[in-house]
Amino acid sequence: MLVRNSELESALSSVSQLETRFNHRFGYPWVFLNEVPFSGAFKEAMSAAISGPVSYGLIAKDHWYQPEWIDEEKAAASRAQMVAEDVVYGGSVSYRNMCRFNSGFFYRHALLQNVKWYWRVEPNVNFFCDTDYDPFLFMEENNKVYGFTISLYEFAKTIPTLWDTVKEFVAANPQYVAPGNSMRFLSQDGGNTYNLCHFWSNFEIGNMEFWRSEAYSKFFDYLESKGGFYYERWGDAPVHSIGAALFARKDQIHFFEDIGYRHNPFSHCPRDGRVQRAKNCTCTSYGNFDYNGYSCLRHWDANMRT
Repeated sequence: MLVRNSELESALSSVSQLETRFNHRFGYPWVFLNEVPFSGAFKEAMSAAISGPVSYGLIAKDHWYQPEWIDEEKAAASRAQMVAEDVVYGGSVSYRNMCRFNSGFFYRHALLQNVKWYWRVEPNVNFFCDTDYDPFLFMEENNKVYGFTISLYEFAKTIPTLWDTVKEFVAANPQYVAPGNSMRFLSQDGGNTYNLCHFWSNFEIGNMEFWRSEAYSKFFDYLESKGGFYYERWGDAPVHSIGAALFARKDQIHFFEDIGYRHNPFSHCPRDGRVQRAKNCTCTSYGNFDYNGYSCLRHWDANMRT
C-alpha cells in the first residue's frame, strides 16, 4: 500500500476489511510505502491490525520526485491549463509523482525485490465479499499475470499524446507485442486510435515479474523519456493497462468477478446472487458499475470473445 501518515484511519479501514475478508486465512505479508518516513503511531496502529508480517519502506527520491531534466516551465504551463479546464488533479505535482511511481518504480523497491505476486490496496476502499481461496495461487496455476475488478474510460485531456507514443514504441519494437493480445480492449480500429479504456489500477492482483520484463521495462523507459507524466498527466492505470493488454496474451489477464470491491465512486459486486450468498457479500447487483455507460467491461467481454 502506498500511503501517507495522515491517511492512517482510511488505510486501517481498507486493511481491516481485507484481513477479515481474506488475509486472516493466509497471513500474507503487507508492505507499506511512503515518500517520507512512517511515524511511530502509524506503524504501531497498523501492525496491530495485521495477522502476518508487515514492513514499512521509504521511497527513493529519484523514484518519487519530478526528475531534474523535466522542463518545469513547460510542466507548470500544462498544469495551469489543466486547472483552467477543470481536469481532476490537473494542478497536482504529487499526483503525477504517484502515477509515475506506480507505473514504473513500485516493483523496484528494495522491500519487494524477492516478491513475485502482489495485491494493490489503497486507503478508503471497501471489500464486500469473502475471498476464501488464494488468488495468487490461482494466478500462478493458470498462468495469469494481471487481475482487475473495474474497467473504465480515462479522461482524454490527461493523455493527449500517450497513444501516439505507444504506437511509436510498438512500431520500433514489434517483437514485444504478444500474440493473442488485448488490442480489441484498447481500440476498435485495430490500434489506430485509443478508445481510452483501462483497468482501474487502484485494485490490482499481479505478477511483478511482468512489470520487470524486458518488454514492459523498455516500454516504461520510452514513456518516461517523453516526459508525459509531467507535461501531461499520464496515469498509471492507462500505462499499466496498455502494457498488460499489449505485452501479455488476453488469457493471461483475469477479471475477478467474484471479488466485491468499491473505490469511490464506483463499485463491483458479483452479479450471481448465489455467489453473493456463498461469499457472504454485503453488496448487491444494484448500482453495480460493470455495465454502466462509463464502464469498459463490454469492451473486455468483446475482446475475450474474439
